[in-house]
Amino acid sequence: MSRLRCVILLALLPTAMFASTAVRAQSLEPRAYSNAPVGMNFVLGGYTYSKGDVLPDPSVPAQDVHAEIHTGLVGYSRVVDAWGDSGQVAVLLPYSRVDAAGTIEGDPRSVSRQGMGDPALRLSMNFIGAPALTAEQFAAYRQATIVGASLLVTAPWGHYESDKVINIGTNRWSFKPEVGVSHALDRWIFEAAFATTFFTANDEYLVSHTREQAPLYSTQFHVVYNFRPGIWVAIDYTYFAGGRTTVDGAQNNDLVQSNRWGLTFALPVDRQNSVKFYASTGLTARAGTDFNVVGVVWQYRWGGGL
Repeated sequence: MSRLRCVILLALLPTAMFASTAVRAQSLEPRAYSNAPVGMNFVLGGYTYSKGDVLPDPSVPAQDVHAEIHTGLVGYSRVVDAWGDSGQVAVLLPYSRVDAAGTIEGDPRSVSRQGMGDPALRLSMNFIGAPALTAEQFAAYRQATIVGASLLVTAPWGHYESDKVINIGTNRWSFKPEVGVSHALDRWIFEAAFATTFFTANDEYLVSHTREQAPLYSTQFHVVYNFRPGIWVAIDYTYFAGGRTTVDGAQNNDLVQSNRWGLTFALPVDRQNSVKFYASTGLTARAGTDFNVVGVVWQYRWGGGL
């Protein structure tokens, strides 16, 4: 196969696809704005498996482009007092392996990459309905309506090779401000979140080119049912649009417009440990990628008067 054909196959697989699914703009995150006692700490470890088809530009002579992504992650978060309201500071470190394959004019080709992904920092604060509480005060707390906001920042520190299109790291910053609302009604919780992700330019795309991406807009909706404290299930839905890219000022035909839905189930193991299972799939995908995702996260908590 010629070098040109290899480059064409790689170019079908957008760099952004290989960021950790836990920090992607289209991730599904129920109970992101729930309350907890100030001073409580969380350490988590998880694994996500993603598998699906890449939807190529029809002008490119490629078919059956498919990818699998394995992502391990570790993270830490702490609940803080943010001027009388509850807030949270969280960091996440992903490590991913990507295996992609496709055919060009009937000739099968494949490629693999692995390495550290872009680390993420999330800062959040609840403005209404979730005051900063001690463990003793939190025992009497009952959620009504919570309104909060967050900022998710990813740094360009993941593994990146400028002469490759497929990379684990993205070699750019991203900033995702979000506003969320959570309303409790008996055992049910209804949630909505609205966000925009902004990206800086990658000035080392294919060594010397500049790749830019327009903002990506997203909405999330969750319906959560609490069986008892610590045991809950959520039906999740997200819609995201935008994100068209340009290379050296030339616009690509890759405007994103997609829907996803999923399920999340949380189960306590003991007083300090819990586990969460999640899965999601695409409903529609105008452009970009169409993936199925399954994952599990283990969480250990301490402090905050526990």
